[in-house]
Amino acid sequence: MSNKDIEKLSFEEALKELEDIVRKLEAGGLSLDISIENYKKGTELKTYCEKKLAEAKLNVEKIISTSEGDIKTEKMEAT
Repeated sequence: MSNKDIEKLSFEEALKELEDIVRKLEAGGLSLDISIENYKKGTELKTYCEKKLAEAKLNVEKIISTSEGDIKTEKMEAT
């Protein structure tokens, strides 16, 4: 699976694939070559998931009560 293929996945799909890879690697029994390929794909999926979470964080809105009792929303600043 290439990076372009990974970019087509939703966060949930990518996370599920990453979890599946971790399970396979933890179970053992794979050849070294397959383990390395799985590790590489897992690293790419992890990076993608981290990117999606960072993007989501930037879009999270916090609710602020004004002194007049109104409620407004503001985008969170990147940290």
